Amino acid sequence: MRGLTGRGGSGTRVAGSTATAGLVAFALLAAGCSTGGSGLQDEGAAPSDHAAKATPSPAPSGSGGPFTKAVDAVELLKNDPKVSARVKADLRPCAKDSYPVDTSYGVLTGSSAPDVVVNVMTCADAVGMGTYVYRENGSGYENVFAVEEPAVYSAIDRGDLVVTKQVYAKGDPVAEPSGEEVTTYRWSAGKFAQQFWVRNEYSRSVGEGEVVASEAPAPSDN
Repeated sequence: MRGLTGRGGSGTRVAGSTATAGLVAFALLAAGCSTGGSGLQDEGAAPSDHAAKATPSPAPSGSGGPFTKAVDAVELLKNDPKVSARVKADLRPCAKDSYPVDTSYGVLTGSSAPDVVVNVMTCADAVGMGTYVYRENGSGYENVFAVEEPAVYSAIDRGDLVVTKQVYAKGDPVAEPSGEEVTTYRWSAGKFAQQFWVRNEYSRSVGEGEVVASEAPAPSDN
C-alpha cells in the first residue's frame, strides 16, 4: 500500500500495474472459454454430483431402523409362559391404567426389528421384580432372557444388556441396599452370554454427618 502515499509518482506506477493485471486476467478467462476443457461451467452441477447427492447410503446390516411401533408389554407378560405366576399376580395397575412396567427398545440380538426389554416393578417403592428381553420371531415375540429376583433392573447399553441387581444385607431398608451387582450380557450363538461382572458395596458412613472427637482438658500443672 506504499504506492498510495503519493511519493515520487508512485501513484502512476500503481495505476499502470492495475491495468496490466486486468488485461492478463481477461486473457486467461478468454483462453479457458475457448478450449472448453478447464473454463467455467455454463450452468448447473455435473451429472455425477447430482447422482452422489440423490443416492442414500445403505444402512449397515443388523443396525436396526427408526422406531416404528410400540408393543403392549403388559400383554406380552400375561401371555408369556416363562413369566412366573407370582409376577403375573402382582402385575396390577398402580393407578387407573398405569402399570409399573418400563419398556425399552433397541438392537440386542441382531434382529431386523428392535428387541424389547421389559422391567416389572412394585407400585409402592418401584423395586424391580423381574426383567425380560423379547425378540421378534416373525409371528410375534419370544422371551429370550428372564431374571426374576428382588430389586433387578435391565437396560440397553450400546448393544449390550446390562442387568443391575441391588444387594441387601439383613436389616437393610428397601431404600438403602448394601450394594449392587452389575452384569453385562452380549448376544452370542443364539443366547445371551455373560461378558462382565462388577460388585459395588456402598459406604454406610456417607450422609451420617461428620464425627467430631471431643477434646479432653489439658492436665493441670499443680
